[in-house]
Amino acid sequence: MEKLREQYEKEVIPALMKKFNYKSVMQVPKLEKIIINIGLGDIKDNPKSLDNAMNDLSIITGQKPVVTKAKKSIAAFKLREGAKVGCKVTLRSGKMYDFAYKLFNVALPRVRDFRGVSANSFDGRGNYSMGIKEQLIFPEIEYDKIDKIRGMDIIFVTTAKSDEEARELLALLGMPFRV
Repeated sequence: MEKLREQYEKEVIPALMKKFNYKSVMQVPKLEKIIINIGLGDIKDNPKSLDNAMNDLSIITGQKPVVTKAKKSIAAFKLREGAKVGCKVTLRSGKMYDFAYKLFNVALPRVRDFRGVSANSFDGRGNYSMGIKEQLIFPEIEYDKIDKIRGMDIIFVTTAKSDEEARELLALLGMPFRV
């Protein structure tokens, strides 16, 4: 599954150097990490949902998730500081490229009525974030074994200086942007 890394080295670097007139290979933006986050709003009613979400996330990514906790107390949400609110995984190097390849070529095409991902979800510093409505688009998740359909946030952190550079990098890696 090292296809994406090889593609980056053989095709993406030369294309980006030519388009943005970089003088050194070290100037070329690269994918630094991918963060996958599942927020759980129903954890008060169903404490077992955290275990199920962590299990799903570890099956999808091949890495053990970390529990995320609330930074502040918010009375309107009946939330206390330090309460468990979800889980996340940070992928780097090999696992990151494997996950990106699986997401672009297997999972996203399985989304119903998929026409591409929005190109407007960049943060101004070259990072891209997207949301997925259900974990069932990943082939490792079996429909019969899930307790609830959960969404997740996926953030692509790049070393790009601008959104234009990051968009070009992700497009060359295979991100299916909406036209």
